[in-house]
Amino acid sequence: QMQLVESGGGLVQAGGSLSLSCAASGGTITNYEMAWFRRAPGKEREFVAAITWNSGGLYYADSVNNRFTISKNNARNTLYLRMDSLESEDTAVYYCAASSNSISGIHSLTIAYSIWGQGTQVTVSS
Repeated sequence: QMQLVESGGGLVQAGGSLSLSCAASGGTITNYEMAWFRRAPGKEREFVAAITWNSGGLYYADSVNNRFTISKNNARNTLYLRMDSLESEDTAVYYCAASSNSISGIHSLTIAYSIWGQGTQVTVSS
């Protein structure tokens, strides 16, 4: 079974930038649709961004569109999330996820993804 491990979280000032990584093992990310979700204090896990197995489709939540960029390096078997112009509302635990099936039409739904990392904390100070 493929495993995912996030890294790169930390404390950042509002307006700053941060890049997260999701290292996959036990499987090849080209066989999966990949995504980032986050859980803020007192809120449910919510969709952030997704990328299809062939990078042919990129999806972003309205709240992060034009600020975050999802990408991946297949050779390194790693998913990335670049976060720019961070806001206090971006404070959350960020999770990467993988789906062995197409995410067409359901890319923003938690139930679409069967493999999850343990999360990495991102804190944005005002």
